[in-house]
Amino acid sequence: MFNLSLDFINNIKRKLFPFYKNKDLKYVFKKLQKGYSKEIVVARFVGGCVRKHLSGENVDDIDIATILTSDEIKQRFQNSIFKIIETGIKHGTVTLISSELKLELTTLRKDVATDGRHAEVEYIDNWILDSERRDFTINAIYLDINGKIFDPQTGTVDLKNNNVKFIGDPQKRIEEDYLRIIRFLRFAIQYDSQTDNTTIEALKLNLNGIKIISKERILDELFKILNLKNFNNLLKNENNKIIFSFIFPELRYLDRLQKFDKINEYFELNKKSLLAVLLIDEKDSHEYFFHKYKVSNDLKDNLSLLAKNFKFSKKNKNFFGKDLEKNIYLYNKEHLRILNLLNFLSNTKYNLQNFTKISKNISNSKVHKFPYDGEYFKKKGMKEGPVLGKAMKIIEKEWIENNFQISDKRLLELIQQNLN
Repeated sequence: MFNLSLDFINNIKRKLFPFYKNKDLKYVFKKLQKGYSKEIVVARFVGGCVRKHLSGENVDDIDIATILTSDEIKQRFQNSIFKIIETGIKHGTVTLISSELKLELTTLRKDVATDGRHAEVEYIDNWILDSERRDFTINAIYLDINGKIFDPQTGTVDLKNNNVKFIGDPQKRIEEDYLRIIRFLRFAIQYDSQTDNTTIEALKLNLNGIKIISKERILDELFKILNLKNFNNLLKNENNKIIFSFIFPELRYLDRLQKFDKINEYFELNKKSLLAVLLIDEKDSHEYFFHKYKVSNDLKDNLSLLAKNFKFSKKNKNFFGKDLEKNIYLYNKEHLRILNLLNFLSNTKYNLQNFTKISKNISNSKVHKFPYDGEYFKKKGMKEGPVLGKAMKIIEKEWIENNFQISDKRLLELIQQNLN
C-alpha cells in the first residue's frame, strides 16, 4: 500500500513539476537562445527524456538537440556553472555537467553516407530533416523548454499505442546502422509492441549485419534489455524470440522463463539473475559467453561461482538443508536465492512448494558474523602478516564447522599452535 501511495505521489510531482521546469535547464536554454529571436527555435529536448516525460516515468538522461555548433555551445558555457566535456565532439555532441545535471547537446544533422555502423553527417538547422535521420518515431519527439511538443514523425501517437516503428523504410534505416536491430528489439520488449510483417522481414534479412558491430556495443545493448522490468514480454512474441536467439545464441535457456510467472511474487529478476537463468547449466556454457564478450571480472567471478554451486547444490542434498546457514555465511543470501531460482526453473521435479519453502528458509535464516578480527589476534601475541592471515582462516573454518561456535580454550589452543 505504501509503494502505491509513493508511486501516486511521484506521479503527481512529475505532473506538477515536470523536468523541464528545472531552473538550471531554463538557464541552459536561455544561454542557447541568446542572440536569436523568439521565432527561431534554437534548442529542444529529444529522445528518451521526452518519451519518459510523456509516459509519466522518471527522467534521468537528458538529450538536447540544437541548431548551434559544438564550438558555439562551448563558447556560450565557458565560465558557467557547467563543466564542458568534449565527449562526442566529432559527432557534434558536447556534454555539460553541473552538480545536479548531465546534459548531452547535439547539433541537428542529416546523414550524408553510412556504412552500417558509422555515418558521415552534415550539420543543419532544419528540425524536420533532423527527425528523418532518427531511428524510431518515438525517438523523434521534440519538446521545448516551455513544454510544447514538436512531433514531425507522429511519434506521440505511436507512443500512446505502444507502437515501435522505424521512421521511413525499415530496410533502409537498418542498413544505415545495424545496431538498430538490437535497439528495435529492446524497445519492442519494453513497450510490448506488435511488429508489422514488413519490419519483421527487414530485421531478419539484415541479421548478418550484427557481425560488424563491436562486441562492447552489443553487450551494452544486452544489459539494457536484461534491465527491462518487463523482459518476459519477449516470450509473447515469437519473431522477437527468434531475433533475440540469433543475436545471443549463447543465452539458450529462454524457455526457463515460462515457469517464472508462478514465482514472480517471490523473486524480482535483474541483470545478474537473468544472466544466470539464461546461461548456467551443468556443461559450463557460461564460459563461451565470457570468451565472446569482454565482461567485467566481477560479473565473471559471480557467474562462475553460481555455475560451480549450481552443480554442487544438485549433488549435495544438505546444501539448502542443514548447511544453509553455512552457505549463507560463505556466499550471502542473494547468491542462494539465485541458486534456488535456477533449480526451480531448470528442474521439472523441483516444484513450487520446494521453491517457496527454501525461499522462506533463506529469508528467515540468521546471518552470522565472524566475531574476531586481526586486532584481537594481535593482542593475543600474533604479528601481522601471512601467519596471522593463515591462522584466522583456520580458526574461521573451525568456527563455521562447529555451528558458528568456538570455545575460548580452543581458540587459545589454535592461536598457540600458530605462534610456534
